[in-house]
Amino acid sequence: MRRFLVLRVVGKLLIPFMLLFALYVQFHGDFGPGGGFQAGVIGAAVIVFYALIFGLPAARRLVPDAVVESMVGLGVLLYAGVGVAGLVFGGNYLDYFVLGADPVSGQHRGIFWVEAGVAITVSGVMLKIFYMFAGRRRALEDQ
Repeated sequence: MRRFLVLRVVGKLLIPFMLLFALYVQFHGDFGPGGGFQAGVIGAAVIVFYALIFGLPAARRLVPDAVVESMVGLGVLLYAGVGVAGLVFGGNYLDYFVLGADPVSGQHRGIFWVEAGVAITVSGVMLKIFYMFAGRRRALEDQ
């Protein structure tokens, strides 16, 4: 990959904007198309793009396997934690209305944290799948 200097430079220029777009999709999900799933896929696609340009070992140094596996569990715990918080504050499971001073603020707070949990989980799962398939050739070569 060292031969493709233009591709590497353009990749380094595009990656921050791609991550910014993932954040935009995440935070704009309340007001239009988008949300946690789409933002998670875009975030994972950024790392896949990085791996295609700079190589799988560089991507694994940037986002190690332990971080990817932790993301999967953390996102699910965050999602479930919002549901448990609804129970603790006197509502039903995933009842967002009790999470704020008034029902509207509680609804926004609950949706934000649920969508964040979805984004983290989806991104982690997509990266784990990519790492498993991309690393398969190396595992076969070692045998």
